[in-house]
Amino acid sequence: MDGNTKPEFGQLEGERCWRDGCKGIIAEHASEGCSCHIAPPCGSCTTAREYCPVCDWCAADEIEKFNGFHCKINPADRAGAWLSWKPRPLDPRKIDYHIRPHSNSSQLCVGVYPEGTSSADVEKLVKGTFGGRFNKFRNGEFEYVAYTD
Repeated sequence: MDGNTKPEFGQLEGERCWRDGCKGIIAEHASEGCSCHIAPPCGSCTTAREYCPVCDWCAADEIEKFNGFHCKINPADRAGAWLSWKPRPLDPRKIDYHIRPHSNSSQLCVGVYPEGTSSADVEKLVKGTFGGRFNKFRNGEFEYVAYTD
């Protein structure tokens, strides 16, 4: 990553969160029980302490990513059973979307776009093999039916 590239979502203290469109600033909990004076670095200082006070994201609770979904895996289950799953958050700083089933010959593209983006710009990315249509395009959100068959 070069010096001009920003991460997709805030990770470090002082960065903007951007998860689910959150505009909170990442903060960091204080290190508790630091023992770096004995044997650095200690577990307290190497544990993720970053969090967002607005949306309650916490780096220590970061979840696994799998096929565009965020999944929380039960660490006690050796088979890796999922405790929860949800679609990954969309980034409102770019054209970003999820694809959902619609019919046997179409799919639904539901997403977000930055201010000033035209519907033609969005359609270039989501248009189906046989065209499509917008159900919604306003306030930074869109819903597009892409005809695939």
